[in-house]
Amino acid sequence: MQSFGESLRKLYKKSPVIAYDICAIPIAWFLSYWLRYNLSWQPAIFLQTTSWVSLSVILVCQIGAYYRCKVYRGLWQFSSMKDIERIVKAVFWAIALALPILYLSSLLRFIPRSILPLYILIVLMLLGGARFLMRMYRDTTVFGFKKTKGQKILIIGAGCAGESLLRDLKRGRDYQPLGFLDDKPSKFGTEIHGVSVLGATDDLPKIVASLQIELIFIAIPSARSKDMRRIVSLCELSHIPFRTLPSLDALAQGLVQVHALREVKLEDLLGREPIKLDWHEISTHIRAKRVLVTGAGGSIGAELCRQIAALRPSQLLILDNCEFNLYSIAQELSRNFKHLLIDMALISITDKVAVRAHFKRFKPHLIFHAAAFKHVPMLECHIRAAVKNNVLGTQIMADTAAQMDVQKFVLISTDKAVNPTNIMGTTKRVAEIYCQNLNTRVKTEFITVRFGNVLGSAGSVVPLFKQQLQQGGPLTVTHPDIERYFMTIPEACQLILQAMSCGQGGEIYVLDMGEPVKIRYLAEQIIRLAGKVPDKDIAIEYTGLRAGEKLFEELFHQAEKLTKTDCEKLFKAHYRGLDWLALWQTMCLLEKACIKHQDDELLILLQSLVPESALTLKPVCD
Repeated sequence: MQSFGESLRKLYKKSPVIAYDICAIPIAWFLSYWLRYNLSWQPAIFLQTTSWVSLSVILVCQIGAYYRCKVYRGLWQFSSMKDIERIVKAVFWAIALALPILYLSSLLRFIPRSILPLYILIVLMLLGGARFLMRMYRDTTVFGFKKTKGQKILIIGAGCAGESLLRDLKRGRDYQPLGFLDDKPSKFGTEIHGVSVLGATDDLPKIVASLQIELIFIAIPSARSKDMRRIVSLCELSHIPFRTLPSLDALAQGLVQVHALREVKLEDLLGREPIKLDWHEISTHIRAKRVLVTGAGGSIGAELCRQIAALRPSQLLILDNCEFNLYSIAQELSRNFKHLLIDMALISITDKVAVRAHFKRFKPHLIFHAAAFKHVPMLECHIRAAVKNNVLGTQIMADTAAQMDVQKFVLISTDKAVNPTNIMGTTKRVAEIYCQNLNTRVKTEFITVRFGNVLGSAGSVVPLFKQQLQQGGPLTVTHPDIERYFMTIPEACQLILQAMSCGQGGEIYVLDMGEPVKIRYLAEQIIRLAGKVPDKDIAIEYTGLRAGEKLFEELFHQAEKLTKTDCEKLFKAHYRGLDWLALWQTMCLLEKACIKHQDDELLILLQSLVPESALTLKPVCD
């Protein structure tokens, strides 16, 4: 509650506005009489007692209506349609209140019938007009009183975001908006707040040159990545700096402001249309549940923790074998989700005793298994570590989950598990096989989610390119034609959560990831986004394919027939069964080979489980 003193101070600051609005009442009253009598002065009518008494009634009712309708909540210089709406309500409230008083006091019969309608029109013009003029003076240069200086701006996108951005630009003096570009022909030649839509985006180089544009703002937060790539290419051809608005989510939060403009990111060029998720269904599975995330300190694990925390589980259990990563994500979650009960465990998934003790203590309902070794070239010469972590670690987690009657176990897999040519992909495929086959024997529902590369994850190509760029190049690409599927980390985690809610056990979920992207294109875009020219300012060097590396990745095996799911762009690969006894015996042999450090034996066993794999018996490190 505001104190009486604070209310008085606010009232004092707005006293000029209040004084104007009160003065507008008698002015409108007498102007309505003046118009009624054909613009002639009639002292006998104007000065009679009934006219003054009627005005007093109108005055009191109108002032009361100002207060009742909160007319003074807004500021004149920022007047909007909401303020005009309040004024209209106040005027009609005043008339509705005054009419019965005038009628009961017999004053109404002395007022000509046209006076009240005229009064309404005039007082609305006086009150609304003054605010409109002040807003126009504040926001535009219509009268030529303010000569706008600052950088000459061209805005791409004449939609809601572009209009909101223009309004914010006009509040300051740092920028001079000269025009819009939009690809809808119906908008050509139209104006938004006095700024013309000059043409289509393809006209950008010509318009930039003719108007001497100094900065380009891209105001299309809903643009598809294909359109964004085309627009960015045009901006690069013009050799003019450019910025973009944030995503649609940020737009919904009201971030259409100059300070929200940012550099175009790689995600803007490689992302796809947002997937429509059933957040209600996802929330139903997570709310009030104990959820365990392994590899919680990694890129995928940490983002999973953030998204799960927002869905209000009863407890979030975060597990990792890296103390720094575990501490970092625990601190972030504690800071951003103060209501959430968080427990962190510094445990390796290969430590069977520690894993079982942890499960017995907390009894998780859901498990998201993101812990894995993922570096392809490194694992080629660390076969034992890959098998122990990716295969035997997953087996320990899955077996313990089944023994403790965990409701759902979600395995985070990779497209490299399809027809693998490397140790990493093969070990992840074995993990898939084990979870799928175990699903048929226990109550726990085992679900696998398979997707491609994620932008910005630890150890991915993007941070490497950025580091090489900072060092002056060259950017190293293994082959001119090598290509990969990409998605953002948040998108990957959303897919995982949706698959968890859809899955009933035994499925492998695959995302329709669109078109693969050449790594060469990725390198070129990173160079361009830094304001440099590929192969001129920064060189791109081809080093040859590394051990275990494929030119392209696949999302599913030929024997895995894909079927659609209720979730848009989410597909389900059919289960490929194996003899359980043979699988179990091979897993035991893998464990023995790890204990004896028999890498050759490990390779033979992996190939027996994944016949489609192409592994070399004597891997050599680069």
